[in-house]
Amino acid sequence: MSLEPPLEPIPLTRGDPLAAALQPIQMVGAFYCASELTAPWGMTLPPLPGHAWFHVVSEGGCELAVEDSTWAMRRGDLALVPHGTGHTLRSAPGVAAPDIFDLDREQVSDRYELLRDGGGGERSRMICGAVRFEHPAAQNLVELLPGIVRVEASLAGDAAQMQSTLALIAAETIESRPGGEAVVTRLADILVIQAIRAWIETDPGAQSGWLGALRDERIGHALTLIHAEPARSWTVAALARDVAMSRSAFSARFTELVGVPVLRYLTEWRMRLARDRLETEGVTVAAVAAELGYGSEAAFSRAFKRVTGTAPRTAARRGRAERGSVLELTG
Repeated sequence: MSLEPPLEPIPLTRGDPLAAALQPIQMVGAFYCASELTAPWGMTLPPLPGHAWFHVVSEGGCELAVEDSTWAMRRGDLALVPHGTGHTLRSAPGVAAPDIFDLDREQVSDRYELLRDGGGGERSRMICGAVRFEHPAAQNLVELLPGIVRVEASLAGDAAQMQSTLALIAAETIESRPGGEAVVTRLADILVIQAIRAWIETDPGAQSGWLGALRDERIGHALTLIHAEPARSWTVAALARDVAMSRSAFSARFTELVGVPVLRYLTEWRMRLARDRLETEGVTVAAVAAELGYGSEAAFSRAFKRVTGTAPRTAARRGRAERGSVLELTG
């Protein structure tokens, strides 16, 4: 039995590893719609793979139904359907709900539309939209989210901030002003981030697994290093040394908290980055292999297929086709 030499304490990088990992979260909006609706009204939001639907009520209310879950939304409430699952919004149970893309809408810009519909009764105003999280860290997070994230603004930890954002959205939707669509889309993105933050801060499901590991001082720092330099030739020993742990203790704790061994996580993280890059038009497999530190395209392709079950070029074609189909549906 060999003993590992003791390690001198090494100061960890200052900052919050959770914040560092989630800082790259960026959304690309596929569709934003400001709706003025009068009862009775209803609409179906179709499945959008790879996207998250969100809904914000600025006046009135509605019933939201996602699979087997139903929620009566009121002014100030926000709902996030993070996995792009199809669902319905109605003024009351049983009201007909045609596909939102079959309803007459006024196109204000490429991704912003106005919808006025209903039977002339009680009025509701909403902002609905679909966004795609581009960075692999964000995609990691989205996979952890439940089928629906519900935030009652009055009960949220940052209720005052959410109410302020909502008030600004309401003002923009009630009175049409120059540049209003740009203001609404940016505020809507802020509300989506606030909803995710509220879930992270309050839901027990966010306290374990990958998110829980990011909160650990040393394992969180190791994850930050991997995320920051994925192409580096990391070894278990090098990462352990950087976070001032013995190799064996680090390896065991990483696996316990993250759920997979460190080198497997490194490879899977690289493949997440690779899949995202391969969906970019004009990016070659050889270029992605080089970016991620692989000595040859063949070595990268073997690793990619082993992790994803698909060859890189096949994954690239599928990813680009999916993005194209979403643009066709929402356009």
